[in-house]
Amino acid sequence: MPRFYELDHDESSPWKGWFTAAHKWKLPGVHCPQCDAIWAGSGLAYPAVDLSDHPERGKFEKARLEENFMEFERLRSILRPWVPDGFILEPGTAFGPLVGRVTGQLAPLVLLKSEFNMLASREILEALQGEGLGGILGCRTELRFRHKNPPEWLELQIEPHGLLHPDCLPQGRPPPCPKCGRDGFSLPAEPILDAASLSQQLDLFRLANFPTVLIGTERFKEAVERHAPRCLSFRELPLR
Repeated sequence: MPRFYELDHDESSPWKGWFTAAHKWKLPGVHCPQCDAIWAGSGLAYPAVDLSDHPERGKFEKARLEENFMEFERLRSILRPWVPDGFILEPGTAFGPLVGRVTGQLAPLVLLKSEFNMLASREILEALQGEGLGGILGCRTELRFRHKNPPEWLELQIEPHGLLHPDCLPQGRPPPCPKCGRDGFSLPAEPILDAASLSQQLDLFRLANFPTVLIGTERFKEAVERHAPRCLSFRELPLR
């Protein structure tokens, strides 16, 4: 039986560096005319998607609220051809490189919990790819460092696949809004993964119905413990 783990930052890590950054482009948040929610999701980011040549890239350069839902739908539709099939495009989805500043010394593999993204040094990225793991795609960043000649850091594009099992979700909760898709439930204290929804090809992914949860396989866990120990923590999640 395959084993899957929720990923987090290892609090015992000896590295104390961090980064403050945002992706270059982002879908706006929305005010839904049907459920009246004002929201933007967290966790969905596709750093490999380059909008530099998009004719309306200026509409995506600043985080903002789009009150006109029809305009939000139009903006989402004109992004579809730029994004691989099957990628989720909810309000707040981000694209392109991380832009920002690094303070201190980063661990060779960094999970920033506040942004739900992961950075790897070039050396660690190549070591993980050399293990034959699926879903390890490194994307360029535009991060600034205080010291000269910093190593190359890449963001891992962690795609949404897999679901939380309905048995661990709140009973009797309202269905997702049919207009904007918002499904406003909190992460259960004891998550259960829907085994039938999990990819057999990916060793690193985020959950499609809760994108702030990052999941790694046992193969990913073992590779990280060999090449980048004390960088991530792993909590095994049950399957059903």
